[in-house]
Amino acid sequence: MDMENEIRTRLSMVEKERNVRILYAVESGSRAWGLASPDSDYDVRFVYVRPAEEYLRIDEAPDFIEWQLDDVYDINGWDLGKALRQISKGNAVFFEWLNSPVVYRDSDEWETVRSAAVNYFSVRAALRHYCGLAKNTFLTFLSQQEKVSCKKYFYALRPLLAARYIDNCREPPPVEFAELMKQDLPVELRTSIEELLDIKLKTGEKEKIPAVPVVSRFIENELNTWCGVSAAAEDDRNWDSSELNKVFREIVLHNRKL
Repeated sequence: MDMENEIRTRLSMVEKERNVRILYAVESGSRAWGLASPDSDYDVRFVYVRPAEEYLRIDEAPDFIEWQLDDVYDINGWDLGKALRQISKGNAVFFEWLNSPVVYRDSDEWETVRSAAVNYFSVRAALRHYCGLAKNTFLTFLSQQEKVSCKKYFYALRPLLAARYIDNCREPPPVEFAELMKQDLPVELRTSIEELLDIKLKTGEKEKIPAVPVVSRFIENELNTWCGVSAAAEDDRNWDSSELNKVFREIVLHNRKL
């Protein structure tokens, strides 16, 4: 059995054992980004709906499922209500799930979620998310280091290139790193990033390499730029959740026992 079918089998096990129905499941990490190392795990994220009567209770039910975490699989998911609340906040991670190029499970109901989500993307929320990711990675793993993890370079580069895209296009950025690299970049920088990518795809997750000054300088300069832009960005969150409430009701009521 190939890995995609194995993952789909495991998702069916989740449904059976937890009495839920999975509406959508995707790859969310380096394999979706096109940055997987030979030893990268599978970061599977899913959204599920419970039987309708489970939403009519006075005690609060868990709104997530942590199914498996080991060297090969990282599989967990969110309840539909939690997912829709994150969409209403403009959660950038969730918009990556929506646009993942690797889809393990889809449904007609999910198309209504996807259509509604378009109206809830927040430029400010996304810029702040990606700048925060890049800043934390740079300060913790890249700044003033003689040897660094190749993986960490991409954990800083990808969110900064995403911030550039968001500022230019005012929409969710592409998930795949190759698409983000289509933006205008200096030749020397592009060459260095492509060399790093070749190393990343061929070596283990924990491998370290000598720091690459041209890439480190770019990350530091971009951080200064985009952290300033995100701090000054106007609040563009859509505070009207009525469309998402409607979607929630329709999907949950459709999941009633016949």
